[in-house]
Amino acid sequence: MFEFIKQAWAGVTGPVETPPVRRQVAALCYQDTDQGKRVLLITSRDTGRWIVPKGWPIEGLDGPQSALQEAWEEAGVREADIESEPIGHFEYDKGLEDGESIPIKAQVYLTRVRGLSTDYPEVDERERAWFDPSEAANVVDEPELKELLRSL
Repeated sequence: MFEFIKQAWAGVTGPVETPPVRRQVAALCYQDTDQGKRVLLITSRDTGRWIVPKGWPIEGLDGPQSALQEAWEEAGVREADIESEPIGHFEYDKGLEDGESIPIKAQVYLTRVRGLSTDYPEVDERERAWFDPSEAANVVDEPELKELLRSL
């Protein structure tokens, strides 16, 4: 009897499965200016924290193309040169509407901005601003993103 209870309890208290890590793509948008590099950050729609444009990979587009599409929709980047390989990644937990969260690994593509639009899909949902890379590193939350910004 004791062995049966022990096995049943092990089934209840066994290892908890963690959800698989999902992949996103991100554009680390910058410009070279007389004052040095400037990084473009946007606010998230839900919490208002400073982030880089990012989102889910888009069917039919590769990583850089998907990241560039996100930069257009979220930050109004209309002309840019984007690197074909990611410069790194950062991880974060994405909050869902039901209160749950899922782990995300965002591949980051360096994106040199040549032109911004004042009219773009999420203009009324976000703020955008240019930062010095060290300033940007101080205002984002994700430690790995902080390091990528500091490496600029």
